[in-house]
Amino acid sequence: MNKIINKIDAHQHFWQLIRGDYDWLTNDLEVLYQDFLPDDLDIILKNHKIDGTVVVQAAATVAETEFLLSLADRYPFIKGVVGWIDMESEQAIADLTTLAKHHAFKGIRPMIQEIDDPKWMLKSELAPVYEKLIELNLTFDALVLPTHLDPLYELLLRYPTLQVVIDHGAKPAIAQGWEANQHWCHKLQCLAKDTKAYCKLSGLVTEAGGNIGYDNICQYIEHILNTFGSDRVMWGSDWPVVKLACEYQEWLFIFEQYIALLPEQQQQKIYNDNAKKFYQLS
Repeated sequence: MNKIINKIDAHQHFWQLIRGDYDWLTNDLEVLYQDFLPDDLDIILKNHKIDGTVVVQAAATVAETEFLLSLADRYPFIKGVVGWIDMESEQAIADLTTLAKHHAFKGIRPMIQEIDDPKWMLKSELAPVYEKLIELNLTFDALVLPTHLDPLYELLLRYPTLQVVIDHGAKPAIAQGWEANQHWCHKLQCLAKDTKAYCKLSGLVTEAGGNIGYDNICQYIEHILNTFGSDRVMWGSDWPVVKLACEYQEWLFIFEQYIALLPEQQQQKIYNDNAKKFYQLS
């Protein structure tokens, strides 16, 4: 009998439209333009035997981070919260220090993909925040596109002890085909070889456009796993954003087809152990 693999969903979101701080969330995103809250996800997690989640910010406000932490107080399946602070604000260090007092707060995610300057993360004004993250043993989720991989590489060489995970595999342009992603392939290899960064296997079905089948995504999963190894990769649903491409269970099924080929010890790391280690989950 196969061993039961414990599972952590290392990347999902909640939002409540009445809050009004989701600037990117407009009514043209019809399937996403509604509330998505813990009770909506709880039944999905139970159906698929997911033990817990890491909820990640979806708004560029400290208030939303506090909202997510309040949900973590009420819902035991929320094992960690990745929040947001204004890294350029004079209040940044104070906000980070205050948030870090909450047991569920694990780190921050600036919305780098929305910032015009691809080198924004290298600004000298941000140095105190990076240093404080290291001091407080907090994490940094890098929400980046392939165009950001060069500055991200430079950032991680500058702060080698900063705990960084690359969200959504840095969003390769899967819909454009494998040949269009050779820069992405090479830069991920450099990051994996020369830094201690982790990488999330999340968001790939969204980048695949309408071609979400196993055959279209397998090559990207394989490249990330071969590049970072089973010790530095974690699985995430990216729910409810995943609904732009498919349902939670469809993405999980695609991923399970690939990971089932791996030894159980590696499966356990990717589904559970790496997220627990990186985010220091209880």
